[in-house]
This record gives sequence, C-alpha cells and structure tokens, in this order.
Amino acid sequence: MTIRTRFAPSPTGLLHIGGVRTALFSWLYARHHGGTFILRVEDTDRERSTDAAVQVILEGMEWLGLGHDEGPFYQTRRMDRYREVIDQFLREGKAYYCYCSKDELEVMRNQQFAAKQKPRYDGTCRHRTQPVAGVQPVVRFKNPVDGTVLVNDVVHGPVTFANTELDDLIIARSDGTPTYNFCVVVDDWDMKVTHVIRGDDHLNNTPRQINMLTALGGQPPVYAHVAMILGADGAKLSKRHGAVSVLQYREEGYLPEALLNYLVRLGWSHGDQEIFSMEEMVALFDIADVNKSASAFDPDKLAWVNQQHMMKAAPEYLAKHLRPQLTALGVVDPEEGHVVAVAKVQQARVKTLKEMAQVSLYFFQDITAFDEKAAAKYLNAEAMPALRALNEALSLVVAWQAPALHEVVTQVATALGVGLGKVAQPLRVAISGGTASPPIDVTLEVLGKERVLGRLQKAIALAGG
Repeated sequence: MTIRTRFAPSPTGLLHIGGVRTALFSWLYARHHGGTFILRVEDTDRERSTDAAVQVILEGMEWLGLGHDEGPFYQTRRMDRYREVIDQFLREGKAYYCYCSKDELEVMRNQQFAAKQKPRYDGTCRHRTQPVAGVQPVVRFKNPVDGTVLVNDVVHGPVTFANTELDDLIIARSDGTPTYNFCVVVDDWDMKVTHVIRGDDHLNNTPRQINMLTALGGQPPVYAHVAMILGADGAKLSKRHGAVSVLQYREEGYLPEALLNYLVRLGWSHGDQEIFSMEEMVALFDIADVNKSASAFDPDKLAWVNQQHMMKAAPEYLAKHLRPQLTALGVVDPEEGHVVAVAKVQQARVKTLKEMAQVSLYFFQDITAFDEKAAAKYLNAEAMPALRALNEALSLVVAWQAPALHEVVTQVATALGVGLGKVAQPLRVAISGGTASPPIDVTLEVLGKERVLGRLQKAIALAGG
C-alpha cells in the first residue's frame, strides 16, 4: 500500500505553528514511507476565506520546504463533485431534506437543555415525505441510530462513540453549498488518503466522517489526532505566545529547518537528541511515537535550536537567508562574496538572521556615529599613539588576510609596550563603531583595507589627532 497523507488548511486565518506542525508530521510520515503528500485548501467558507490567506499558505509551505506531490486542490473547484455525492445519498436514502426553521431548532435545543439532555437534532424530518412550501431545506446525513463507531487512533488508542450520541449532520446548507465535514469525507475518499494526521480538536468529528465514508462504500483511513500546542503558561496558544503567521518567523530571522526541528520535538522524540537535520527527521519520524500530551511553546528554546542550526550551516546557505534581512535594514545590493564572508564570521555569535543583520551593518554601511561610551573610553588622547601606529602599519599591508593583520596588531602593541587589548579595542571601536565584533583580525579582513583605513582616519580625527 502506498502511504498517502494530506495537509488541508482552511484559509480563514493565519497559517501558524500549530498548522505547520500538522503539515510537518504528515509530510514526514509520507516521506519516511516513500509515499505521497497532498496539499488541499479547504476554502468552502467563502465569507471568511481570503486570497491573502491562501497565498500565505502556499508561500509558507514553500519557505519551509514542505513540498507537495499533488495539489494544491481547492474545495471551491470541486462543487460539482460534492453535489453529485449529495444527490447520490438522497437517492439511496442515506440523506434527507430537513425543513426545520431556526426557531424550531432553538425550541428543540431549549427543551433538551431543560431535560438535561445533550443538545442534538432529534430527526424530526428524517421520515418526512412531503416538502414544506416556501422553505428552502438543508440536507442532513442519515446517521445510523444504533451501534458504535470505533476510531483506532494512532495517538490516542481506540476511542468508541455511540451512534445515539451523534445527530444527523447537515451536509448541504439551504443555499446548496456543502459543509466542511462532508467535503472532507469526499475529498479523502476521492484522493485515496490512507492516513489522516490532524489536531485532536477534530477527534469528535471523526465518527461522523467515518459513517459518511462507510455510506460511500469506503474504508476509513488511519487516523492520528495530535495534541494541541499550548503557551508556556499552559493557556491556549495565542499571538502573544507565538501563534502568528509562519512567515513572521521568516521575517524574524529563523531558518526554516530550525523551526521544523523545534516543532517536530513538540510531541515527538528520538532518545535525547535535540537537533535534527531534515534527512534525520525523515529517517526517524514515526507518527506512532507521538505522545498524546499537549506540548508547550517555548520561544527561548526555539531561538536556541535556531542558533544550533546557524552554527552548523554553510555560510553560503546563511547568506541566502541573510540578504533579505539586510535589504530590510537598507543595505542595497551587497556583493555576494561579502555577504558570505560576514555570515561566516558572525554565525556562531547570534541566534537569528535578523540579529546577524543588525549587528553586521558596519560591514556594509559607513559608520555615521560611534557609540558614545565606547568613543569616550577608547577614542581619546590616550589611544592616539596606537591609532596612528595602526594606521601607518596597516597601510603597508599587501596580503590583507587575518594572519598577517593579527601580526600587525601584535607588533604595534609590542612596539608601544602595552597589552594587546590597549591596541585592539580602540581599533575595534574605530572600525565597527562599538565594542563588539568578531575577532579583530577577521573583522579587519572582511571589512577590507579601504574601509579600515578610512575609518581609522576618521577615528583619529575624532580623538583630536
């Protein structure tokens, strides 16, 4: 059997990390088994679905690298198929027209509440044979009235639902549009989905969907309902916890594989291993190993995971992701080799690409102002001999490379009879504008001779020289 999984987001809101984790689990399971991963956009809610949300889904999945093998399929383009199945159910007596008004349904619910009964449709129209004049009916699925539905859930284990607890679900509204739970069944059946991996908030929908699928003559797929992601305080994930568009993480400077690495560990583990490459995730992941307890989102842990991936990444790869961050800060068309060089010297010093861009601006733009405290401490009369000596010695360097530059700085300190810090720190402030940078020799190399000498001369002028 070929494994076929699907990710079926609704474009009624943001594609946030809860949805991304579901997509990841489905994608990994398909890839692990050499199967097929389907992308389906469940956009039947036309009032709330937006083209912008669809674009975020597509762009987010592309950025994450979770490529689909089939799709994207759109439910709004499958309406003829849904109507075909509704008509089939009506002909076969598996569905019926319901003429009950909203007021009648409200009375029904109030009576059930008063009797301490579970509110549900009581089947008033189930055996009606004549239409009601002037009423546009809905269509309800005729759910079995006895027996049970067994959901052999991979995560939760076997869960049994009594059919008496399930009412007759509306599968077509009065305007003829099909409903979510019905469309899902038809889609999964037509697309031959073998495994449905989704949030456990859908578990209560599953018995109704199984009954409709059985009415179609199909066998239920394997279901795996994964626990929700909570905020660190145990509350439902919200914007303040990180429930923002997945593309926000791109803007904040996270690597896609780092975000996926963090999310795969929310509910799944492989021993004590924390950092996984995409290849390792594909090789090791099994949905059967996902636990049913909710996981807490920890932004600090995400930042740490991102830092680990940045430290291991090839500078050329980091440069590709760093470039948009630099552009956002006003750096215009930086030379590719220069971006790679900066990524290489900064990758072990920061947690995100956004931070890398922020602390690296002096590599790309002229210094417009020195840090006041740093300038007062290091660009003063006391530093003048070192700055002048450095300017003269560095101007003579032909092979502008870190080892030679390190030797020059050391020689200047020796000649002046001072410690290396008395020379290196004023130099660092002069060329970077502040007191923090990578090792001084590699900073000099990456900046280049022309920039370094120009900034040294500016610092000498500032120091009164």
